[in-house]
Amino acid sequence: MTDTAGLEKQILAEIAGAGDEAALEAVRVAALGRNGSITALLKTLGALPPEERKIQGPLINGLKDSLNAALAARRDSLKSAALEARLNAESVDVTLPVREAPFEVGRVHPITQVMDELTAIFADMGFAIAEGPDIETDDYNFTKLNFPEDHPARDMQATFFFNPKPDGTRLLLRTHTSPVQVRTMLTQKPPIRVIVPGRTYRSDWDQTHTPMFHQVEGLVIDKGSHLGHLKWILEEFLKAFFEIDRVGMRFRPSFFPFTEPSLEVDIQCRRDKGEIRFGEGSDWLEILGCGMVHPNVLKNCGLDPDEYQGFAWGMGIERIAALKYGISDVRQFFEADVRWLAHYGFRPLDFPTLAGGLSS
Repeated sequence: MTDTAGLEKQILAEIAGAGDEAALEAVRVAALGRNGSITALLKTLGALPPEERKIQGPLINGLKDSLNAALAARRDSLKSAALEARLNAESVDVTLPVREAPFEVGRVHPITQVMDELTAIFADMGFAIAEGPDIETDDYNFTKLNFPEDHPARDMQATFFFNPKPDGTRLLLRTHTSPVQVRTMLTQKPPIRVIVPGRTYRSDWDQTHTPMFHQVEGLVIDKGSHLGHLKWILEEFLKAFFEIDRVGMRFRPSFFPFTEPSLEVDIQCRRDKGEIRFGEGSDWLEILGCGMVHPNVLKNCGLDPDEYQGFAWGMGIERIAALKYGISDVRQFFEADVRWLAHYGFRPLDFPTLAGGLSS
């Protein structure tokens, strides 16, 4: 006679000790499978005498039912434990702040923003964008722009020169964007109306100067261009850029090798508690340089100064960006401080337009 009580105790212990559903299934197969211990007992019932069969039948079937119930209970327990472990592993702490989307966190650098603003303003006036290389020849950077051989700008202390070539010529990092004016005049026939934004390089480093900075220049070449046109363009630009209704300007004589006459432009402003407001007050602030293109520059670029004349202007992008957005030290533009960029930067989808507002 089989000890069903002992067998039940053994199998129930194995069920309770199963650590996962795979182990539990192995216990079930060993007990109730085709070749299982309980199945083997059920197969012996047919060979027993009727009286003994009446006793062993209910015992073995009862054992089978008991084991099935124990298996079902243990299976539910293992599933609940697995679910709880998964929920704990995949839980989200709802008390933490929601992480912002990348397009909400990212910011457009003020230099990029101002270049986009410049493009929007001058494109509305009919200007095209001209570009050129950062590495230039001495001829394009100085000679064709009417710089004398002994001009201080050609000195090593002011300009970043490369090592001389075998023929003695030297390449350099352009000190202004004016070489693009030369390239434009050499490749295009008048009328010419372009602006030239880009990087420039000079050996400077202080609160208002950096070794690499950005400039924007404008150039107009035509048969009837004159200073009146230049004054109107600059006035409209300054009103649009600083987003004011009127701007007072004054022109002072100056000197640049590539323009004649040459002028410095001051704009009316009011200084109050460290802030500068344009279009009001009794103070003046220098903002840019300009003038009529020198006849020698026109000749050097293959244009007849008796037929064509033009004007040009240039300004530092960091300078006008600092003035507009209240940045006191231009070196901050290049320090890669994410906190600074979060404060002074612009949302990437807020494109500057004249209709919608440049800096809105």
